[in-house]
Amino acid sequence: MNKLVTTLLAAATGALTLATPAAARPALRDVPEIENGLFAVAIADEIRDHCDSISARLMRAIGVLQRLKSRANALGYSDAEIRAYIESDAEKARMRAKGEAFLSQNGVRYGQPETFCAFGRSEIQKNSAIGALLRAN
Repeated sequence: MNKLVTTLLAAATGALTLATPAAARPALRDVPEIENGLFAVAIADEIRDHCDSISARLMRAIGVLQRLKSRANALGYSDAEIRAYIESDAEKARMRAKGEAFLSQNGVRYGQPETFCAFGRSEIQKNSAIGALLRAN
């Protein structure tokens, strides 16, 4: 699920800067607007990866990721801190588990691509944060 997210965020992150102390800041996973935005991109990526009739709106996803990076920078997180967060194996595993639970709660089953397609089409129709990143082919 996170390969596209990691690639897009890495591209959006650009040059690294030295990390600054995070004394007064929560972990990026605890910043709802960052966490929720990344989660929407990750879920959209998982849907398009498992449903042949749905593709990603890549330019829109890149724009979302660039806005998330800019927002994290504005909140005081350095590019190095952002990169460490998105490249962290522990964070990838946490996001995967969260995503799998979310998909399961919404009737999506691995090995049943039609469930990914149905959920994806529903999200597209609702124009949700996830659906806005997808296109029905």
